[in-house]
Amino acid sequence: MTNSGLNASNSTENRRAIVAEDEALIRLDIVETLKENGFEIVGEAGDGEEAVNLAIEHEPDLIVMDIKMPRLDGISAAEKIMKEAPCAIVMLTAFSDKELIERAKDAGTMAYLVKPFAAKDLLPAVEVALSRHQEMLSLEDSIADLQDRLVTRKQVDRAKGLLMEKMDLAEPEAFRWIQKTSMDRRLSMREVAEAVIDQLGD
Repeated sequence: MTNSGLNASNSTENRRAIVAEDEALIRLDIVETLKENGFEIVGEAGDGEEAVNLAIEHEPDLIVMDIKMPRLDGISAAEKIMKEAPCAIVMLTAFSDKELIERAKDAGTMAYLVKPFAAKDLLPAVEVALSRHQEMLSLEDSIADLQDRLVTRKQVDRAKGLLMEKMDLAEPEAFRWIQKTSMDRRLSMREVAEAVIDQLGD
């Protein structure tokens, strides 16, 4: 799979993306922004079903997708994509609705942007999504059981947040700190995350 070797710190060279947005002008803007930043656009979709089909066909590194789309909404499409062709997903929404964002996260979305947004806002969200997807792949490589995986991801996310807040680390640095500590001390990432939460949590 193309995304297994992906690293958010690498150049955007050879990264492959799909843009799914039913408003043609917004879609065009996103496509242009990604192309200008070295992404290869392997598919464009105007509805959720088309996005799923393109993802399965092309196995991209990244999908930028609107939540509100015809035929299949973005959250349902994300759920299908994460089962069939997992990749980094940035979700676009016109609403900063907490419940909607939680649903999108549960579906596998790595980052989201609230419309309207500027081109300069897209790339940081893309980098966050790519970085988080890489983290998820690292966790999945080390944990076979699905339930354990979900619990570990939640604990690691919480620990990352505490390290970012209390130790002033960037998100990728916080993840690497957990990963390195896990290897150095021969502990699971979940054990390291739980220790961080115990020590730094309120």
